[in-house]
Amino acid sequence: MKRIYLCIDLKTFYASAECAERNLNPFKTNLVVADINRGKNALCLAITPKMKSFGIKNRCRLSEIPSNIKPIIVKPRMRLYLEYAKKIYNIYLKYVAEEDIHVYSVDEAFLDVTSYLRLYKDEVILAKIIMQDIYNETKIASSTGIGTNLYLAKVALDILAKHSKTNIAYLNEETYKKLLWNHTPLTDFWQIGEGISKRLEKLGLKDMSDIAHANPDILYKEFGKVSELLISHAYGKESCTIKDIKNYHPQSTSLSSNQTLFKTYNYLKAQTILIEMVDNLVLELNEKKLKTGKIGLYVSYQNERFKASVSFVPTCNYQIILKHFLYLYGKNKLNKIRKIGICFSKLQANNSVQLNLFTTDDYKLINSVIAIKDKFGKNSILRGISYLEEATGKDRNQMIGGHHV
Repeated sequence: MKRIYLCIDLKTFYASAECAERNLNPFKTNLVVADINRGKNALCLAITPKMKSFGIKNRCRLSEIPSNIKPIIVKPRMRLYLEYAKKIYNIYLKYVAEEDIHVYSVDEAFLDVTSYLRLYKDEVILAKIIMQDIYNETKIASSTGIGTNLYLAKVALDILAKHSKTNIAYLNEETYKKLLWNHTPLTDFWQIGEGISKRLEKLGLKDMSDIAHANPDILYKEFGKVSELLISHAYGKESCTIKDIKNYHPQSTSLSSNQTLFKTYNYLKAQTILIEMVDNLVLELNEKKLKTGKIGLYVSYQNERFKASVSFVPTCNYQIILKHFLYLYGKNKLNKIRKIGICFSKLQANNSVQLNLFTTDDYKLINSVIAIKDKFGKNSILRGISYLEEATGKDRNQMIGGHHV
C-alpha cells in the first residue's frame, strides 16, 4: 500500500514562540533568542523570519548580526518552548493517532496520514488544515513536506517547502528525480553532512544523479554499509516506516553527558567539572537500573583534543567508575579546556549487586539520593564539590537543554 507522510516544521520555533508571547509578528519583527549574559559571541538559538530576510543565518553569533539591525534579544526559556511543543503535539492528535506520529525534534514531526486521507480530499488539504490549526492555537507558522516515504517528506520540507509560497511541497520518486537529481549542494539533503559530502566530491560525485549512476563497488569501498543508504536515497527510496521506528530497539545503548564551558578552565578546575558530570551520570545509570562496562572521556580547547576510553568489569559503583575516569583524565595534557564529554557504553541490566572487600557498597546511598532528588529537586542534595566556585552542577540543574528555563 502506497503510504503518504507529512513532515511538519515549526518556523523558527523558539523565536516564533517568543513573538507569540508578545503579540508580535515574527515576519515583521527583528527578534533573537540568545543569552546575552554569555557575551557578544553568544549563539543565537533562533532568529525571526524577518531577520532571515536580511541574509542572517539562524545559528549565528550575536556579534555576526549587522550593526544597523537592532533586534529584541530574548533569553531562552526552554520550559516555555516545551509547553508550546506539547500543545502542538496535541493538535496532531486531533488528526492522527499516536502510533502514526514520530517526533523528530522539538520543532519537527513526521505524520503517517495514509489511513486518514479518506476523511479529506487529499494530503495537501489535510496539511493545510493542520498548519492552520497550529497557527490558530499558537500563532506559530509552519512548513510541510509531503512524500511517499519518510525520506522524500523530509527532503520536500528542507529543500522545497520552506521556499514555496504555500509552505507546502510534495515529492514522489519521479518528481524527486525531476526536481532534485541535479540539486546542489549535497549537504541540503537529509543525512548528508559536510564530511560525507567532501568524500563524495573526491569521487567526482556532486549531486544525487551522480550517486545514482556511480559504480556501487566504489561507493561500498569508500562508505561500507552507508553506501546502501546513499544509493537508496539517490533514487528517492526509503523502506523505513514510523512503525519500524517505534518498534526499533538498539542492540547496544549508551549514556553520555557533554558541557561547553562558558570560560576557559585550567586542568584542576576542569577536573571538578568532570567529577560533577560523573556523579550525575552515575545517578542516571542507577536510576535506569543499568551498569556500564566501558567509559569514554573527551576534552578539548579550540583545535586541541584528548580522547580516551577504558573497559572493565560491568558496574554501577560510583567509586569504581570515578577512579577509571580520573585515571583517563590523568593522561590528558591539556591545561586549557572548554569542552568536556563523558560516555558510558556496553550497558547491561543491573539485576544484582556484587559486593567485595575492596569497595564500599554505595548502592543504598545512591538510591536514597535519587529518591530525594525526585521528590525535592535536583539541587536538594549535592556533593560538597558542587559548592566550589568553578563548579557548574547547581546552575545546570536549573536548566533544560543547557539553557535556563
